[in-house]
Amino acid sequence: MDETKERLAFKCVPERLTLGITRILESMPGVVDVRLAEREPAEKRNLLSWEQKNNCILPEDLRDFYLTTDGFTLTWNVKLDNECVPLGCMTINSVGRLQPLLQPTPLFSLPNAPSLADLDWDESSVECGLPDTSTPPHFDSRSRIFELDSCGGNGKVCLAYKNSTPGVVAQQSEIWFLDRSLCWHFLTATFSSYYRLMITHLGLPEWQYSFTPYGPSPQAKQWASLYQPRTFRSELSLTPSAGDLHLNKLDPTKAFKAKAKVPTPKKKPSTPCSLASTAKSPGSSGRPGVAKR
Repeated sequence: MDETKERLAFKCVPERLTLGITRILESMPGVVDVRLAEREPAEKRNLLSWEQKNNCILPEDLRDFYLTTDGFTLTWNVKLDNECVPLGCMTINSVGRLQPLLQPTPLFSLPNAPSLADLDWDESSVECGLPDTSTPPHFDSRSRIFELDSCGGNGKVCLAYKNSTPGVVAQQSEIWFLDRSLCWHFLTATFSSYYRLMITHLGLPEWQYSFTPYGPSPQAKQWASLYQPRTFRSELSLTPSAGDLHLNKLDPTKAFKAKAKVPTPKKKPSTPCSLASTAKSPGSSGRPGVAKR
């Protein structure tokens, strides 16, 4: 009896983890091969070892997540012209792959070799379109950053501990997105909020760029409008205010307006009366004029 209860409980775990998104994806047109990689829960000693090694305290919701499953991977494909094209991917790295974004400097590296810490020349938060109230993480010792998702090479979703002090245990963390231009964008304050956000966006390509001033690529927008029309429309209503800082405004009426042509004076057409008068005038017929006596 106890074994059957444990099996039933284990079967209910994927349904609770995905919040029923697998059934929604399978009902969408063209979606095939919805796969969830089942993983065992992480051991508590591995979580304690990670915290001692990185001198950080895992958030309570992330700790509970790892005690349920050691990582998360859900993928789904689309059938186009009798071919399966990989499209959606939702990933949360396991505890073993929750590595620091900034690896320690190798022993035999050059002394003046460039690093990501060189990008922290400006301490203001206005850079990369961030508001003044949110301070982005730093690439130096002021922040401790760990990679949650590599986003298929389109960026990195990171667990960031800001305002950390060397030798002091960091406790407060946030979820940030690092794009390919190495600019930071705030996502959520907690891991639970980010997880719901990931499920809501169905793991579509470049969905994290919806929280940037410039948005995802045109191809990613087409996929979002097809499989996520409601969220895509609501995000479009928010993009103009954020995009005004990065996009040049073009007025087609002024850019493609033709120059006004100066009207040329038209010649007056000659009338028959004027022709007759000129023909009767003296000297017009070519005969020499005769003077009257």
